[in-house]
Amino acid sequence: MGNTEVTKKKKVIVAGHSCVDITPIFPPGTKKVANPGELLTPGRLVQMEGVDINGGGAVSNTGIAMKLLGADVSLLTRTGTDTFGKVLKDIYADFGVADSVASVEGERTSYTAVIAMPGIDRIFLHDPGCNNTFSLEDVKRVELTGASLFHFGYPPIMERMYVKDGAELVELLKYVKSQGLAVSMDMAMVDPTSKAGQADWMKILTGALPYVDFFVPSVEEICFMLDRPRYEEWSERAAGGEIVNVLRREDIAPLAEKCMELGVGVLLLKCGAPGLYYKTGPAARMEKLHDLTGIDASDWADREGFEDSYVPEKVLSGTGAGDTTIAAFLTAMLEGYSFERCIQLAAAEGASCVEAYGALEGIRSLDELERRIDSGWAKGKGLK
Repeated sequence: MGNTEVTKKKKVIVAGHSCVDITPIFPPGTKKVANPGELLTPGRLVQMEGVDINGGGAVSNTGIAMKLLGADVSLLTRTGTDTFGKVLKDIYADFGVADSVASVEGERTSYTAVIAMPGIDRIFLHDPGCNNTFSLEDVKRVELTGASLFHFGYPPIMERMYVKDGAELVELLKYVKSQGLAVSMDMAMVDPTSKAGQADWMKILTGALPYVDFFVPSVEEICFMLDRPRYEEWSERAAGGEIVNVLRREDIAPLAEKCMELGVGVLLLKCGAPGLYYKTGPAARMEKLHDLTGIDASDWADREGFEDSYVPEKVLSGTGAGDTTIAAFLTAMLEGYSFERCIQLAAAEGASCVEAYGALEGIRSLDELERRIDSGWAKGKGLK
């Protein structure tokens, strides 16, 4: 149960990458495939059954999920004035969170076509659009005073954030910290052949992570960025399958340790269907977070372990599962839940998300998740 002494919701600003997600829906009973070529071949007509059009990206998925979970949320992102921009602004307006969203003349709104074929992980066709021009000036145009947490999502697919060895990202995070906010940051996987894939992510993160209190990337993302040889070895071991299915705790521990050395306070590594790897800093680091967020430093200090996922009733799409996992974790943290409960709720929300096509359709309240957990919700197999 959350901290009953909390009478006023802590304000959260969720900033960074946003887009329109377009997800064609495969008919029920579509045969599972081992690779995309079994279904998507040149000249073939594939019959679909509807389409989901939703807000996507960290701002849409994590931000609105936190709003639905009861947090006081403002969104900070960019759209164009094109058709997709109008669609995205309408979505945000429906949730009452459109006020801080900038519409930029002459720039494209970002979109992602999500190909979620039964049997394999999703394929994303992504245009970053005006996410590429998001900068520190976008943050300076809004009032940060009174906010407790600034969550920043997907700098690897926002060009201004990774060019020049991440100088803009570092200045942005440094500025937010100077305003007295706790900072959380999520990442995104990049195409190794792209400009972002060629960036020096070790150098970028060495500059950025000292300003990050809660770091919540996927294990594949952070391995690609901090230890490319290890990532390539994992890929070979997976032999075309999902990397997380061949990982062991000892594979992940060195990466977690490196993140902590670079300055992270609380690390949550999303490991897909198996679950979540976590590691937290010492008591002195947690005391600083207590001052910003109200967490119990003694409860949060020196934690390390793995939280197995809960078993979903069905699996329709993994779209947004990582983002909603983060939303539950951060919302529960701000509401005063124990560290153990925050981790459980994060894993539970991720499992709920995959039971629906859209990132937000499967959202369950923290109270509902607690009841389901306490009633004996079955766990998955975790890591090997």
